[in-house]
Amino acid sequence: MYKLPLTSLAAAAALSFALCNSASADTIVKIGHVAPLTGGSAHQGKDNENGARLAIEEINKKGLVIGGQKVTLQLDPQDDAGDPRQATQVAQKLVDDKVVAVVGHETSGTSIPASQIYSDAGIVQISPSATNPKYTQQGFKTTYRVVATDAQQGPALANYAAKAMGVKKVAIVDDSTAYGQGLAQQFEAAAKAAGLTVLSHDATNDKAVDFRAILTKIKGENPDAIMIGSMDATGGPFAKQAKQLGLRAKILSGDGVCTANIVDLAGPAADNIICSVAGIGLDQMAGGATFASKYKQRYGQDVVLYSPYTYDAVYIIADAMKRANSVEPAKILAAMPTTDYKGVIGETTFDAKGDLKKGIISIYGYKDGKRQFINKVSM
Repeated sequence: MYKLPLTSLAAAAALSFALCNSASADTIVKIGHVAPLTGGSAHQGKDNENGARLAIEEINKKGLVIGGQKVTLQLDPQDDAGDPRQATQVAQKLVDDKVVAVVGHETSGTSIPASQIYSDAGIVQISPSATNPKYTQQGFKTTYRVVATDAQQGPALANYAAKAMGVKKVAIVDDSTAYGQGLAQQFEAAAKAAGLTVLSHDATNDKAVDFRAILTKIKGENPDAIMIGSMDATGGPFAKQAKQLGLRAKILSGDGVCTANIVDLAGPAADNIICSVAGIGLDQMAGGATFASKYKQRYGQDVVLYSPYTYDAVYIIADAMKRANSVEPAKILAAMPTTDYKGVIGETTFDAKGDLKKGIISIYGYKDGKRQFINKVSM
């Protein structure tokens, strides 16, 4: 009998071992996440990433089997710095990385331009926090969000100001971003419809730190309230400077300002802020306390704002994989319209555009540096 040399036997054994390992190896499936990890909103972006990562770790620990093959999810995190141009660059990178879906981006100004790239690639995009209505009005089949829109948030805030706060005159300021400007415009239209007098509408930018010129002008107008469309990195100093200048007006804003960090950014002036969240707040979620505990244990810090939404977004993607019995982007996308997922943020179902069928707006105030729930509006 012909005998193989020892080197050939070793090579054959190695090949056999490699084939066995290959057959039993997990399928690695990448899910992208994009948010600002640098810049003024980095704390919110990292909070979003933390929520997505926590979900992926949990799913992998429980075990995920799709099409008879064990699947390991892998987060592909990217930083768009809140910049629309950088957002499109990292979107293309995620497409090149062959992610099967994306959770992000955080802001409307980054989600909207990036959405074209995901649409062209046929990849599901679920934003946890983009509220500008335009995001889902472009006709893309790939765009979804798990929060309400500014078309709901602006009117809810304006009506609360008119009916519950007794506001008669309001000044408006926006930070010139797609988010801040969009929210301010929706608020202005609803305020006028509710009978409020809009005294002025000024624009700043999301890099500004000195608002005294605008605030001095507004002080002369003597409004009952000032609405600012911005993130907390802008809204906090704005509220602080308004208090320093002696303005008596309440500061109204949306979810970008309605964070735990606003207390540090605004100081005692935080108690003068009334703000809305384009969804249900953590303290009102049935699974909120459990999520907060898991998050604190994993990261050693408290939830900032939208990490429960990124957490659920990852689970929604995994649920679509299960229902499609596939990790192919096209099949995941095809399963998304019939989503009916019950998670930390409640029940998620989507309309034909990718918006929530049942949006909720929560109204909050601050007292002694702590955010307090005021009211909830079902849309």
